[in-house]
Amino acid sequence: MHSITRKRWRLRQPSVIPGFGLALGVTLAWLIFIVLIPLSGLLWKSSALGWQNFWALALDVRTLYALRMSFGGAFIAALVNAVLGLILAWVLVRYRFPGKRILDAMVDLPFALPTAVAGIALTTLYAPNGWIGQFLTPLGIKIAFTPVGIVIALIFVGLPFVVRTAQPVMEEIDREVEEAAATLGASRFQTITRVLLPGLAPAALTGFALAFARAAGEYGSVIFIAGNKPYVSEIAPLLIVIRLEEYNYSAATAIATLMLFISFTMLLIINLIQSWSRRRYGYGA
Repeated sequence: MHSITRKRWRLRQPSVIPGFGLALGVTLAWLIFIVLIPLSGLLWKSSALGWQNFWALALDVRTLYALRMSFGGAFIAALVNAVLGLILAWVLVRYRFPGKRILDAMVDLPFALPTAVAGIALTTLYAPNGWIGQFLTPLGIKIAFTPVGIVIALIFVGLPFVVRTAQPVMEEIDREVEEAAATLGASRFQTITRVLLPGLAPAALTGFALAFARAAGEYGSVIFIAGNKPYVSEIAPLLIVIRLEEYNYSAATAIATLMLFISFTMLLIINLIQSWSRRRYGYGA
C-alpha cells in the first residue's frame, strides 16, 4: 500500500541522464532565441508586405534567375558531392596508402578555411589567366565568372559533409558481408549496388542534405568566382545584399523568405526519404 502511494505521488520517472531537464530547457531556450525568434521576425516582416506586394517582389525576373542559380547550383553540387564523397570515404576507410592521413586531414580544410579565402583561391586557379584557367581558355573552356565556377565553389565547400557523414557508417560495415556476397556468386558490381549502397543510403542522403543546405546559402566562396552578372551568374544571397545596399528592405525580405520556404521544403522532402530509407535498411539506423 505504501509503495502504491509513493508511485501515485511521483510526478515523473527519474531520468537515466543526470540533469536532463536542465539540459533540455537550455537547449530549447537556445533554439528559440537563436533560430525561432529571428525566423519569426522574418516571417512577420514578410506578412506586413501583403500578399500582392510580396509576390510581386518575390517573382521578379531577376530574383527568379538568382534563386534558380543558387538552388540549381546547390542541387548539382550536392549530387556531385554525394558521389565523390562516398568514393573518397570508401578510399579512406578501406585502403592504406602513403599520405592517407594528410588526405584525411585535407577533407576538413573547407571547414577551417574562411570562405572568402576559398573564393579568392578558386578564382586564382580558374580565372582566364589563372594557373589552371590559362590552359583551359585556349580550348574554349571558361570556368571563372560563369555558373560552372559557382558549382565548383559549392562542391568545394560541401564535400566534407558527405565524407564525414558516410565514413563512420562505412567503418561499421563488416568485410564478411562482401565476402558472403562473393561466395554466393554476386559480382563486384552487384555487391556494391545490392549489398553496400542500400545500407549507405541513409548516410548518403544525410550528407546530401547537409551539403545542399550549406551550398544553398553560400556567399563568401562564390562571389569572387561567380562574376555576379545579373540573369547569368548572380546568386540569391548576393541579390539580398544588393537590395539591402539599395535600402530596398521589402525586396530583401521577400527574397529571404522565399529562400527559407524553398530550403525548408527541400530539406523536409530529403528527411522524409532518409527516414524511409533508415527504416528499410539496416546500416545507419
